[in-house]
Amino acid sequence: MDVPDSVRNRIEVLRETVSHHNYRYHVLDKPVIPDAEYDSLFRELQQLETSYPSLITADSPTQRVGAAPLKSFAHVTHRIPMLSLGNLFDDTETEAFDRRVREALGIETVEYAVEPKFDGLAVNLCYRDGILVTGATRGDGYTGEDVTLNLRTIQSVPLKLWFGNTAEAIPAFLEVRGEVLMLKADFEQLNRQQRDRNEKEFVNPRNAAAGSLRQLDPRIPAARKLGFFAYGIGAYEGSIPDTSHHDVMEFLALCGFRVSPERRVVTGSGGLNGYYQHMAARRDGLPYDIDGVVYKVNSLVQQQMLGYVSRAPRFAAAHKFPAQEMETQLLGIDIQVGRTGVLTPVARLQPVFVGGVTVTNATLHNEDEIRRKQVRIGDRVVVRRAGDVIPEIVSVVMGKRPADTREFIMPEHCPACGAGVQKLPDEAVLRCTAGLSCPAQRKQAILHFVSRRAMNIEGLGDRLAEQLVDSGAVSTPADLFLLDKAVLSGLERMAEKSAGNILQAIIKSKETTLARFIYALGIRNVGETTARDLALFYGSLDRLMAAGTVSLLQVPDVGPVLAESITSFFTDEHNRAVIARLRNAGVCWKESEGKTDGSDNADNAGMHAVSGKTFVLTGTLSTLTRDEAREKIQSLGGKVLASVSARTDFVVAGADPGSKHARAVELGIRILDEADLLSLLQVPHVV
Repeated sequence: MDVPDSVRNRIEVLRETVSHHNYRYHVLDKPVIPDAEYDSLFRELQQLETSYPSLITADSPTQRVGAAPLKSFAHVTHRIPMLSLGNLFDDTETEAFDRRVREALGIETVEYAVEPKFDGLAVNLCYRDGILVTGATRGDGYTGEDVTLNLRTIQSVPLKLWFGNTAEAIPAFLEVRGEVLMLKADFEQLNRQQRDRNEKEFVNPRNAAAGSLRQLDPRIPAARKLGFFAYGIGAYEGSIPDTSHHDVMEFLALCGFRVSPERRVVTGSGGLNGYYQHMAARRDGLPYDIDGVVYKVNSLVQQQMLGYVSRAPRFAAAHKFPAQEMETQLLGIDIQVGRTGVLTPVARLQPVFVGGVTVTNATLHNEDEIRRKQVRIGDRVVVRRAGDVIPEIVSVVMGKRPADTREFIMPEHCPACGAGVQKLPDEAVLRCTAGLSCPAQRKQAILHFVSRRAMNIEGLGDRLAEQLVDSGAVSTPADLFLLDKAVLSGLERMAEKSAGNILQAIIKSKETTLARFIYALGIRNVGETTARDLALFYGSLDRLMAAGTVSLLQVPDVGPVLAESITSFFTDEHNRAVIARLRNAGVCWKESEGKTDGSDNADNAGMHAVSGKTFVLTGTLSTLTRDEAREKIQSLGGKVLASVSARTDFVVAGADPGSKHARAVELGIRILDEADLLSLLQVPHVV
């Protein structure tokens, strides 16, 4: 078969490129391109070699698993190779995978074991008579690096296996495969420590885990919080479950290994795609990073029947999520002015599809971040987007920096109003000094005031707020309650019916809670939790407005900076006038008795069973929304946090609870269903 020279040349270029990036990723732990770009190059090479099989060579990246191990570690040969998985990228490919499996087995339906695809570092643990003897990285799939001493520092790696305290059940020899990773919270803590020491931060938890595990000094990984999840078995001598992958995972859990609480058993391509959608929705709420899900034929007998191709099993595949990191070009940097006057640099990007959406803008946080990341206009940059998180620039691809890039300099005047800007000694940001006379700050203040967790005025969004401010109809939040149908319906794209709906939403919002009103005012550094604490402590707005710094410091979690911010806000004549106008317009809330002498609040919340307790919400509630449940708990003096810890008092589990429920079970925390929560909310006091 004649092979065009262009094909030969392209294959050679792809092999060199893929091999280079394999080395950067697997050996140096310093990738220079996003995963999605690597996947695209690898698939192109696979497709060309499939079309021209005579060009396949033994040294092609498609015929091997990874890259050579570092020479600074001893080498360990895996008894059974640690092969990688073929990738699926959409539902159609999943259906094709299921069809191939069914046709090869000659059956109508197949049962699959499904689990998250951890984004960490694959390792192989060897146990002799239940004792950990060696631990190695995957390496090239056949030979890995001996990192036993480092693995022994990981708390979730058993040094000795147990099986219901029955030693006879432990195989004489056992290879356990799994993933070393770093939890998101631990990753953030590690990077904070790196910043405090003026050391380089890690790009993501995967790089942090890999870099920690492959240190020659075991004291380094010992000082960092690494975790291990088992996902399978390699070679063994003795007896293990031989029926299904699900049984193998249950066996590993009984041996003392941490296994994914998200694993399931499903049937057919419908079950596979359903699980993919389920995990995609849960991805951002998990305590660790995953980059897809793994499908494995559940029956071990069927796995043996299906066998392997050169670099991957036929009975398993990885269904990848849309890339959360992609490369694009930074076209320019604009300045966005927030409601407190903060000037935030925002990157304008060549449109790029990342995290399931097309991204055109990304935050650059502040001037210090631009300098630290060495960002220049015109650079090739890596953009990251995870779920609802605002896209951000992770790093600059220095190897692709154009010659005509230029540095960005923060402005000396506010781009919205021309006023001067200042940088306070304790802050990393620049602020406009004009206050609410700056139109950008007015718009943001109005948007904050009407937001769902503040005054909750439905239908009043960004575009309408901009029109109201630009037209001069609204200068302060109090002006919203003076609007009439004629003013609203006269705005662009605002029909009479829509105007009526907005007016009804404004009227409805007048009756609120003190905590919501305090939060809606937009006091600098006062979030929802602080607003609730202030409302509970003082009981009335007048008492709060009259409070001095000494009194405010008695409020839980209020320090000198926050106390100064609050007193400054309420001593400002403009702010006091706006509050008076809001009251005159009929905005009201229920007030209660409060004390400002540092003693417990005399509000009923202080005597309630919920008061002082910490709650975590997970799953879907049928009679309350998450926000409603949070507000009820907080109004009675309880706290609602995002993650489960040993200090959590209750986990409220609705339908389809996630990893928080599993974590609560693991820590022995009391779990409430919705009926339990509603009952507890009615208990007047702690006996």
